Amino acid sequence: MPDHPLLEGMNQQQANAIAAGDGPVLVLAGPGSGKTSVLTRRIAWLIREHRVPHHRIMAVTFTNKAAGEMRARVESLLGKPLRGMQLGTFHATCARFLRYEAESAGYRPDYVIYDSDDQVALVKQVVKQLGMDPKRFNPRAILSKISSAKNDMILPAQFRSLDYFGEIVKQVYQAYQQALQGANAMDFDDLLLNMVLLLRDNDHLRPRYQNRFQYILVDEFQDTNHVQYELVKLLAAPQNNVFVVGDEDQAIYAFRGADFRNVLRFQDSYADASVFLLEQNYRSTQNILDIARAVIDRNRNRTPKALHTDQGRGERANVFEAFDERYEAETVLERIQQLRLQDGLDYKDFAVMYRTNAQSRAMEQAFVNAAVPYMLVGGVGFYKRREVKDLLAYLRLVHNPDDRVSFERVVNVPPRGIGKKSLAAFTNWVASESLSIGEALNRIYYDDPSPLSVAARKKFAAFAAMLSNWQEMAKVGDLLNMFDKITAETRYYLYLEDISKIPEEAVERADNAQELRGLLGYAMEYEQPLHEFLAEQSLVADVDSLKDDTDAVTLMTLHAAKGLEFPVVFITGLEAGVLPHFRSFEEVGGIEEERRLFYVGVTRAKRSLFLSYAFRRALYSGTGGLAAPSEFLADLPAHLLDGAPSALATLRGAQSLESQTTWDRSPDALSRLQRDLQSGAVSAPASNEELRKKIIPFPGLPKPSGKAPGFKVGAPVSHEQFGLGKVIGVEGGGIVSVLFEKHGPKKILADADGFKALDE
Repeated sequence: MPDHPLLEGMNQQQANAIAAGDGPVLVLAGPGSGKTSVLTRRIAWLIREHRVPHHRIMAVTFTNKAAGEMRARVESLLGKPLRGMQLGTFHATCARFLRYEAESAGYRPDYVIYDSDDQVALVKQVVKQLGMDPKRFNPRAILSKISSAKNDMILPAQFRSLDYFGEIVKQVYQAYQQALQGANAMDFDDLLLNMVLLLRDNDHLRPRYQNRFQYILVDEFQDTNHVQYELVKLLAAPQNNVFVVGDEDQAIYAFRGADFRNVLRFQDSYADASVFLLEQNYRSTQNILDIARAVIDRNRNRTPKALHTDQGRGERANVFEAFDERYEAETVLERIQQLRLQDGLDYKDFAVMYRTNAQSRAMEQAFVNAAVPYMLVGGVGFYKRREVKDLLAYLRLVHNPDDRVSFERVVNVPPRGIGKKSLAAFTNWVASESLSIGEALNRIYYDDPSPLSVAARKKFAAFAAMLSNWQEMAKVGDLLNMFDKITAETRYYLYLEDISKIPEEAVERADNAQELRGLLGYAMEYEQPLHEFLAEQSLVADVDSLKDDTDAVTLMTLHAAKGLEFPVVFITGLEAGVLPHFRSFEEVGGIEEERRLFYVGVTRAKRSLFLSYAFRRALYSGTGGLAAPSEFLADLPAHLLDGAPSALATLRGAQSLESQTTWDRSPDALSRLQRDLQSGAVSAPASNEELRKKIIPFPGLPKPSGKAPGFKVGAPVSHEQFGLGKVIGVEGGGIVSVLFEKHGPKKILADADGFKALDE
């Protein structure tokens, strides 16, 4: 490869990709392999070496920030501005094209774009017009199905229903699209779909755009969905000068409609494509990369990558087992303080990652108590989340019925027909009689005279009756049952479904509620009364002042970690049902997506990696709180780990026994890694296998191997305490995951007393 300013500092594979000839090019870029440099230098190469005019190039990515950074880097390489080049997100690009082609799509050029709130309002209107009850059919759930259909290029006339809800969606979809067009409006999905349909179905229009763009470049190709894939194919034809960069191993957004299989489809669509594999990592040590490979090599339908680095072998990853999430958080904090003193690191050099937002609660509490600055990325602080604030307001009202702020927050949450007018009449009466909130509710409860209407009095009396019952439970310390009564009698979990945009958000909100419930369970264990529990929570609820410090530990979900890097990474909550998440057990390809998520987390670490799991966790409070180590931990070679506890050895033994007694098992996916180690393609690990003596393991649980007879996903069930529910997952060891109508998600032993499957 001749010397060239644009190839300076590039390795051979990177240089080959940048200087590739015409035709389709697929760059499979492992984590930390410099994919952004390759993509931006490719654009500069086309302009400088191929003399391609700026306006003949189109580059698309997924965020405005990424597009802005890409433009700035190319302009820096060329030393001049990029005038006329089409560089932006898929949606912004299509919106721009559709302004010119609106009439062909059946719209006026001044069409408006509806955001999510506009969409919900329109669906509610359509549902009412169709004679349906919007309280029965969640508009957001309907929109989620419509969005999925559009992403799969399924038009209303082609939509096929598989159940009763599908029939509702089919009717609403048809009317919703008509209403959009009548309002000269498109939603975000329409921007992509309408552009694809125009290019596909208009022989006079398609060549105009295909001739306009000589080269198409796409970043993060593994995150494209079906309609985006078709858009790229249509725009790139017939010359097919399409250059895509991606990594199927880092595809973690299936819940948004992304399909990592588009990377494989690219090679099917373009059999003559040049494929470049970027395997040299510039971020992590070899030990971390070997752990990452051990994780991801278990997945199928992928291109294996022999990740390697010049950063040296590095230290082994540390695995530790904590008694519960509080000890886990305190151990993380202790390790951070040790490394700051020992290695001179700043707080900003550390990141703590977890699978669900609910897990941030224990970390936030530990950091606040220790006055350690932290920054929460990709989420709202646990005590700032709507559902947590609602439920804490209920608890505060139980403790102090005169708490006006808490009363006004929850008196009509979930909605119970107490409108603004009724609430104003109530508060005016309270003020005029110099009553406290509790006294006023007490009068209404005993049917004493009040100026309220009969209907309003009845609703306030029902609320007062519930509150009185909850107070009696709190007095005897029955906090868990009190919490369950609150969520059941208010139908709070159903309310979470109504306010959530997508089903995954409702489950996440329910997880947060369960986390709070678990804290009450701990309070009961230590015989802590409700007022002490509330005082303890209030100490960590206000953390805004800590988040402005630039030198702060980063707390984030694994989904939010993509694209970032840190010298030291902690991945917490490595337990079955948390990572992998229990929802993944029922989804096709769900476990593989969870493994990719773990892989992304591991590859964020530059020099040190800590992995932890808890013996018990508040999320499991409905089943005794016990947790089992994640099966992913057993995939990790022992020689790459330090401080592995006994429970992990037990899990490995159970998996080994299972693999020896299972027919038709797949070939050992670690064989390539082992071959590389033996051949010297990557350096061999140090031989010292001593465990850290200061690690005292707690008793572990063997990997469950049994199944839950009589229970299948989707089947109705009943439980003595939790009532009716639906099976959402069946795990080993006879554990059944159930979404109860009144109590949310719980894990139940199949042979538990009072738990049974119902006839469908």
